[in-house]
Amino acid sequence: MRSLFVLLLFSFVASSGVAQSKSQTILNSVSKKIKDLKSFYVEFSANVKNTKSGLNQNQTGKGWVKGQKFYASYGGNTIISNGVKTWTVVKDGKTVYISDASSNDDENMNPKKLMTLWETGFTNTYTKETTLNGKTVHVISLAPKSTKATYKSIVLYIAKTSNDLSKATMTSKDGTVMTYSITKFTSNPTVEESKFVYDRKKFPGYKEVKE
Repeated sequence: MRSLFVLLLFSFVASSGVAQSKSQTILNSVSKKIKDLKSFYVEFSANVKNTKSGLNQNQTGKGWVKGQKFYASYGGNTIISNGVKTWTVVKDGKTVYISDASSNDDENMNPKKLMTLWETGFTNTYTKETTLNGKTVHVISLAPKSTKATYKSIVLYIAKTSNDLSKATMTSKDGTVMTYSITKFTSNPTVEESKFVYDRKKFPGYKEVKE
């Protein structure tokens, strides 16, 4: 009986290691593809749902990235970063929060970080291969390493042929499920530098708060 238990345990550990190795290889390929781009443009749809509270919201967003600079909009909010400073424009309350770009990458809607969110703080496991919107995708599960993490789990859907992130489902500890679907992705578009410059004339009446 003990020998059988050891054999089963070994088989489980071995299969888990293979699953993680496969998922890590895929994620490394996606990260490399994103980082090799000089710029990119992305559009996505998002659904935020919490059964207990009755929350069920749909939003759309888009973002431009060029090196360490980015411009992103989600719902009525806008985030602009020139790589040194970040301006977070919150429509409700008409407030602009100004901070150092290096201090809040984890908190802001940085498209580049969202496209490579698995790189730090998570373990990963290959779940299965399935079909999404007519395309074959890899399904990879992420689990946070820290017990203080906001998310309970994240599931990624990555296109098999192109290594593009197609969809991500994030489940928080309070039961909120956030589903992001990439609806458009353009590699190396021409993006003017003015895109990453905050112009207060475009936001009249907004209060500026330095963090």
